[in-house]
Amino acid sequence: MIENAPVQTLVHDGLTIEGYSRAAVQTYWRVPELKIGFDLGAQPWSFMGTETWFVSHGHLDHIAALPVYVARRRMMKMEPPRIYMPPETIDPMQRIMRQYTRLDRGRMPCELLPAQPGDEIELSRELVVTVSATKHTVPSLGYLVWDRRHKLKAEYQGMAGEQIRDIRLSGQEVTEEQRRPLVGYLGDTTPQGLDNCPAMYDAKILICEMTFVSPEHRKERIHKFGHMHLDDFVERRERFQNELIIASHLSTRYHSNAVHRHVERALPDMLDGRLKLWL
Repeated sequence: MIENAPVQTLVHDGLTIEGYSRAAVQTYWRVPELKIGFDLGAQPWSFMGTETWFVSHGHLDHIAALPVYVARRRMMKMEPPRIYMPPETIDPMQRIMRQYTRLDRGRMPCELLPAQPGDEIELSRELVVTVSATKHTVPSLGYLVWDRRHKLKAEYQGMAGEQIRDIRLSGQEVTEEQRRPLVGYLGDTTPQGLDNCPAMYDAKILICEMTFVSPEHRKERIHKFGHMHLDDFVERRERFQNELIIASHLSTRYHSNAVHRHVERALPDMLDGRLKLWL
């Protein structure tokens, strides 16, 4: 396999998180078991087979590789991908794609689809993605993937199969939908983007930004630029019910050793061992 971009990998309870994220450099994530990816700041060759993507916002470190990805799939005779993004981002990206078509003299077949807060996007019978508002310096979104199952209603549990069949044939619904949040993705946002969607705190895996960690960078100023600070995690530590919290998008102002030092000083237990720094 051709390695053209860095990829880190972590497996948690049957779900593989792959990708890389550093502020102002590039951000891209993939969950192969769910057949989806988040953001296209770069495009590892190994990610090309994933055809459904959710873009959080239009900054270049999150979207610059979209034309490359589309062109590669066309070259390999793959189906056009589906790429969801804020509605405000679609027209500028379509115009960019037209210019690349002129340069490359090759088509750029893809579906650029609008996503807005409150939308529900069905991936399959078992999986659905909900869209929430985040707060950044440009229009931005968060995405939450849910496991969706239909279970027998409590009042019918313990009944014989024949009885349940008769009730169903009479026109009554015997099952109800139950959802479990699997993977939450926030992109770039202030803490408001996290708080806007409380279910993010309950997702099995939460992928979020922690762009700044130094006490010298005050959180109030960081929020003005649409980002989160380590202090925001400390203040919300009791709210995180996630099994795994991936803190990413660290500023390039920090060496990795400095990031570990600041975070481990503020959160010595690393949120009971659930916090993973993606460096």
